[in-house]
Amino acid sequence: MNKYCAITVSSLLMLLANSASAGSVSLPIQLDYSLIKKALVSQLFTGQNHSAQLWNDKHGCSFLNLANPKVSGEKGQVRLLNDVQAQFGTRLGGECLTVLKWDGVLETFQQPTLSSDHSVLSLPVTKAIAYDQKGHQLTIDKLQDLIKKVAAPKLADIKVDLNKSRGDIEKTLTSFLPKENVPNIKTMVNTLAFSSAEANDTGVAVKLAFDAPANVAPKKPAAAFTEAEMKQWQASWKEWDAFLTRAIKQASHDAPTPELRKTLTGILAESRTAFQAGLKNHDPNNDPVRVFFTHTWQQLAPQLRTLAKELPEAQGLRYATFIAATDVIYELDKIGAPLGLELSSNGLRQLARLLIASKQQKAKPNP
Repeated sequence: MNKYCAITVSSLLMLLANSASAGSVSLPIQLDYSLIKKALVSQLFTGQNHSAQLWNDKHGCSFLNLANPKVSGEKGQVRLLNDVQAQFGTRLGGECLTVLKWDGVLETFQQPTLSSDHSVLSLPVTKAIAYDQKGHQLTIDKLQDLIKKVAAPKLADIKVDLNKSRGDIEKTLTSFLPKENVPNIKTMVNTLAFSSAEANDTGVAVKLAFDAPANVAPKKPAAAFTEAEMKQWQASWKEWDAFLTRAIKQASHDAPTPELRKTLTGILAESRTAFQAGLKNHDPNNDPVRVFFTHTWQQLAPQLRTLAKELPEAQGLRYATFIAATDVIYELDKIGAPLGLELSSNGLRQLARLLIASKQQKAKPNP
């Protein structure tokens, strides 16, 4: 989950690094329960068939194992069900003499909680109940005590720690943005904190807060591209077109059905037409770029959300990151692009000129 946090935050801050407003900014991110389960599996349930050996006596005679975690939400808390296998025994004559063996289910309720400095999100256990295979509540004191002392702390140890992610976030951002933006990037990353965390029916909703850069003069409307600029854009766009085509093939390989590939291929074709029109003069009341993005996300988001839940952790988190970043773009645009982010032909022209200038700068020989 820490990896997800670093990638997601990097993606969102990259979009906002050239912000035109100062003040605190809050970004909503939904951690779906399927993603939380994948984080549990990667951090704790690393054994065969998603199992976790929480305690043993080093002789194999006594142990406590959990397996097959199921995550959901209930009454504002994370509800976790685990299969439990417990055994108490003693080694006698080179063999284990079993004293107690018990199989059942452990139900825990865990409250999303922020650390005092708002940099760590954890899930401490507020209630833990064990049931046998017939649904009867556990009454064995020794086993209840072991669950309380061992299982609950292990489950509560799953964390999202921003402090562990700051270095990766800063490195990612500085790799893609101009050097003059580095001081602003450091400032943003240092102020990054969780402002809230709440469990709901589908996942844990968190808000990431940070201080945006200082105010700058508002940008003037970008003029339509000249013929020379259009030629430069065509050269740059060929590279992006090839990259997106490869990305579509990869997404299609990940997808269990051909529907996503068909959708993505259609979107790429639409983007070529919409971007070409957006760089030229057009009716401001019928902005081709804004129409394209609005229509595209309505098509694409549902399919990507479904895909993210079905994929293994690394792939699923990659798609969830893209969804979170894009959702934020649309939320900001709905309230008037307060951070200088604009889903329009004007915004496309500004971005395209920056990309062309950056490519020309890289092409210059070193003195």
